[in-house]
Amino acid sequence: MGTITERIDRITLLEGDYRSPTPPVPRSVKIELTARCDFQCFFCASSMRLRDKADIDPALFRRLLKEMRALGVEEIGLFYLGESFLCRWLPEAIAYAKRECGYPYVFLTTNGRMATPERVRECIEAGLDSLKFSFNFADAEQFMQVTNVRAIDFHRVEDNLRAARQVRDEIAQASGHFCGLYASSIRYDDAQLEKMQTAVQRILPYVDEHYWLPLYGQAGLTSGARGTVPTAGNQGHDMGDLGCETFLEAWHSGRFQRLRRANLAEDVRGTACEKCIAYE
Repeated sequence: MGTITERIDRITLLEGDYRSPTPPVPRSVKIELTARCDFQCFFCASSMRLRDKADIDPALFRRLLKEMRALGVEEIGLFYLGESFLCRWLPEAIAYAKRECGYPYVFLTTNGRMATPERVRECIEAGLDSLKFSFNFADAEQFMQVTNVRAIDFHRVEDNLRAARQVRDEIAQASGHFCGLYASSIRYDDAQLEKMQTAVQRILPYVDEHYWLPLYGQAGLTSGARGTVPTAGNQGHDMGDLGCETFLEAWHSGRFQRLRRANLAEDVRGTACEKCIAYE
């Protein structure tokens, strides 16, 4: 299988038929179970309260997962900007994806605060294939400054990560089901990279892989936040309405086709991508 970063590179590579206004369905899709989050990180658009903080309708969730799997989607991520461990039916969502829909790979990213050993056990036993902790803070003080959450919870996140490794290993030994355990850290700048070395070294024995990520811009909302320079990504523009369209209808919508044509022509004037930092 290689490393988690190699998997991400393979699944996101756009070549051949994918470089088209009407590409095949993506091999990997994220679906957000909840827009709620227990953090208010300055670099995340979630903290700006631009939408209702609600959970997805379970019936819509089940319908979309069935549609996407039938179309050939292979990997499903049960998260986006919200914190999925706040969703009480997260284990049921994982079980539905694995056992009812037959997704080969179900993955999840968490900020770690609500990922208690009990909840992690429920998720892995439901069939979760990959759990990644977003570990973005050098110490308790920085944790509090960035998340607006009490400093002591920085240690709670580390405790939950260490406990997740024990839970994962117990389940793997008992049932043979192996869930990859990972951590990523946002590299705001070289100073942050250096500052986090001690914290990262503490968690390395408990994860299968740790990797660094740039700070992604979210619809331009976090560009330049607190002096950071984000990388383009997560623009979040509406290309379809899955409440009244099928997944394939939204994926091949007129809006999406026009946007793809513009990007393929490298002329995004007048599109949602025009002010993307990738073109500045």
